[in-house]
Amino acid sequence: MKLNKIKLLDIVALTVDIPQYNLWQGQVGTIVEILAEGAAFEVEFTDSRTGETYESVGLRPEQIMVLHFEPVSPDANAAMLPV
Repeated sequence: MKLNKIKLLDIVALTVDIPQYNLWQGQVGTIVEILAEGAAFEVEFTDSRTGETYESVGLRPEQIMVLHFEPVSPDANAAMLPV
């Protein structure tokens, strides 16, 4: 379930393998463009050692998940529980 809307510069992880681009579930990238009013996103994958981009690809929301680096509020956790 999506906690909130995906935004420009969000850090995301792949939820699927994309072998044609040599990208695998769990790889981390950055949202660099919002496409088709949020129906797709351009995600840039960068080598953390060199800072060089090794792939930039358009992905659908179900192919990525936003990574969170701080605690999520209790209200947001309640919204994530199944009904």
